[in-house]
Amino acid sequence: MIGTGRIAAAAAVAALALAAGVAAGCGSSGTTTGGGGTTLTATPGISVPEDQKVVSELPASVKSAGKLVVAADATYAPDEFIAPDGHTILGMDADLSKALAQAMGLDLELKNVTFDAILPGLAANKYDLGASSFTITKEREKTVDFVSYAKAGTSFYVKAEGGADIGSLADLCGHTVAVERGTTQQADATAQDKKCKAQGQPGVTVSVFPDQNGANLALSSGRAEVVMADSPVAAYAVKQSNGQFKLSGQPYGVALYGLAMPKGSGLAQPVLDALKDVMANGTYDKIFAYWGLEEGKITNPEINPTNVPAS
Repeated sequence: MIGTGRIAAAAAVAALALAAGVAAGCGSSGTTTGGGGTTLTATPGISVPEDQKVVSELPASVKSAGKLVVAADATYAPDEFIAPDGHTILGMDADLSKALAQAMGLDLELKNVTFDAILPGLAANKYDLGASSFTITKEREKTVDFVSYAKAGTSFYVKAEGGADIGSLADLCGHTVAVERGTTQQADATAQDKKCKAQGQPGVTVSVFPDQNGANLALSSGRAEVVMADSPVAAYAVKQSNGQFKLSGQPYGVALYGLAMPKGSGLAQPVLDALKDVMANGTYDKIFAYWGLEEGKITNPEINPTNVPAS
């Protein structure tokens, strides 16, 4: 599980940004900044030297464009979310993308894209990279390449007063669950619905939303009894709910996050090597510490790791 604490400065920035994200997070606006700039980052002092070896590994199309186009669904604080200005994307994935672009000698263009549209967009070569808390699965590896960079589990959260007692997937039988479209949580809840019915129990009503803000709103309005999300995101939503929500049970299914890119694009090796640069110079540790995600760090990033869930 990724840790839930964060330093005061990060909490203040993120709290403001989440409020803005409720209104603006569903759009597809993007922001651009130079490879050496800081306007897209919240973590102080992000600075990774350009690595000529990484630059030499870049596909010709990316090198000639001079920029790294990264897609993220900016409704998933503290990993990625919209700042108070209504368009700038902040969060761990945004800061990490910035650092990777620096190592590659590229400018960074971040685009806010609905989660379930990112992988198809990569397949259509609309973006170079997807940095949006993607759990690496064998099914997803069929269509995109991944470089692992973090880990997280899934958590349940419910209303703080009178909320359902959910400790595991098996407890979802007979309940309405809100999830974001295209996530592993949607797959898990749908699979559990079949298991419940096969056991002669009431099924799981799975309410699917285009973004995490919609799932949270369903819980607060009473249209759902429980929300499922990655553990750091669930913990953050509970913290920012002003006492409306609480975590229920323990996280399950800790798995790897991956940076996604078009299959066979030639980006996997330079992304891996750039990530190793970011780790080696301490920027990786700095970013994860700033966002309170230290427990989600890994030490051995890989291209298309094999020890991952099926779907």
